[in-house]
Amino acid sequence: MKTDIEIAQEAVMIPIQEVAKKLDITEDELELYGKYKAKLSDDLWERVKDRPDGKLVLVTAINPTPAGEGKTTTSVGLGQAFGVLGKKAVVALREPSLGPCFGIKGGAAGGGYAQAVPMEDLNLHFTGDFHAITSANNLLAAMLDNHIQQGNVLGIDPRQVVWKRCLDMNDRVLRNIVVGLGRKTDGVVREDHFIITVASEIMAILCLAEDMADLKKRLGRIIVAYNYDGDPVTADQIHATGAMAALLKDAIKPNLIQTLEHTPVLVHGGPFANIAHGCNSIRATRTALKLADITVTEAGFGADLGAEKFFDIKCRMAGLKPDAVVLVATVRALKYNGGVPKDQLSGENLDALKKGIVNLEKHIENLQKYGVPIVVTLNSFITDTEAEVSYIRSFCEERGCEFALSEVWEKGGKGGVALAEAVLKTLETKPSQFKPIYDDDMSLKDKITTVAKEIYGADGVSFAPAAETELKKIEAMGFRSLPVCMAKTQYSLSDDPARLGRPEHFTITVREVYISSGAGFVVALTGSVMTMPGLPKVPAANGIDVNDDGVITGLY
Repeated sequence: MKTDIEIAQEAVMIPIQEVAKKLDITEDELELYGKYKAKLSDDLWERVKDRPDGKLVLVTAINPTPAGEGKTTTSVGLGQAFGVLGKKAVVALREPSLGPCFGIKGGAAGGGYAQAVPMEDLNLHFTGDFHAITSANNLLAAMLDNHIQQGNVLGIDPRQVVWKRCLDMNDRVLRNIVVGLGRKTDGVVREDHFIITVASEIMAILCLAEDMADLKKRLGRIIVAYNYDGDPVTADQIHATGAMAALLKDAIKPNLIQTLEHTPVLVHGGPFANIAHGCNSIRATRTALKLADITVTEAGFGADLGAEKFFDIKCRMAGLKPDAVVLVATVRALKYNGGVPKDQLSGENLDALKKGIVNLEKHIENLQKYGVPIVVTLNSFITDTEAEVSYIRSFCEERGCEFALSEVWEKGGKGGVALAEAVLKTLETKPSQFKPIYDDDMSLKDKITTVAKEIYGADGVSFAPAAETELKKIEAMGFRSLPVCMAKTQYSLSDDPARLGRPEHFTITVREVYISSGAGFVVALTGSVMTMPGLPKVPAANGIDVNDDGVITGLY
């Protein structure tokens, strides 16, 4: 079997103008980045904004495992399958981060014959959006430190600087650093930190902003530090808002590419779902809903993270109402949750499957709490047996879910027809009763506790003293009504990555809380989750190369 990058490199792409025509986008509404990439102009939105919305389908998954689930592959393949059925569909995805590409996870363009292309461009520099976000983030950091150096008229307490620098790379040694060393002219000595770009508040702001005016308002509200009296200092007060917006003027525009079968794909923004809100931009999703009859979008990692934040943060802020949700699982991943080692997943094991399917069960229950109808799909592997598939099918149907096998990795759009038909049946027969899981007027502590109990299955929440203090401070500052963004390990429903399946009798530990006032949510860090990942012992970067003809190898 060919590798993903070999399949992508052999693909015959069509000019992006031809892809745009499928959505009735004119050439004048495109800003071209070569032959196969383009940004969508603001003029396009002005032309289509009053159209009725199409249907919105979210693709999510069980908790990720080393066995693989294939959420992006399913999203791309489902979009292609709608095309096979003659439906006008568009896929709306996040942009990949360089961190996972060179780390352990790999890229995020799908896989097999269900990929977004050009694959190498998408996984590397693409249209420069992440570089612009990184630059805007670090410009604010530079202007903040410069303000302190040049007299500090705002009275900023260097011990209470909360704005961190960022880099779109896994680099653990930058988590905790000291800046300003050297001569007096080299700045004020203080502790500083780096986060990965996808955890930057500016990434979240870009994805949640409605337009340039809203972007500037959100950028200006960013709290960068506190003064000696304990009052917040914002980016507006540092006079950084306009310059940051200038850096982001192109990045705020959604990107258009295609699948292997020329289905249009809008790719825009890329916040991590374990440490940020994990969804593509509101602008891209809204535009897609105006351009197509069906929009297929995804949210990062398992439904306990990505789907929860899609519903409780993105849909709440954007006024979106999802019509259906596709929940992706694999036989292999469920057996892994049942205690089978990764190297023993090929053989039939119904006992392990029955033990591990509780993870899928919990995700079904969670999604049903939001009132959105569910289609469960198994990303098919050649080692799956008829007995295993039959058991899962019955399990899902007994819980009121449609069920379909997905063979998009092997067969592309044709392999997703059964799934597409199940989704269409759901859209036609099961109206969505979508509602977020908590109300705006609840306290921040109650919102965090609601997610922990209702979605994770925790008995309760233990708040560290520092988190308790910060929650009181944030509410006193007037931010009680904001949603919460839970930062948690993606590997478990609990905050302990080793607890697989459906953990019981556990407590979620909230060690730190901070306000992202520009993005418009409060972040709660749980367990040992980190905002700057590290590289594994053998990073994927070891196997990536480019030959004399400029052909990249080893990227996956």
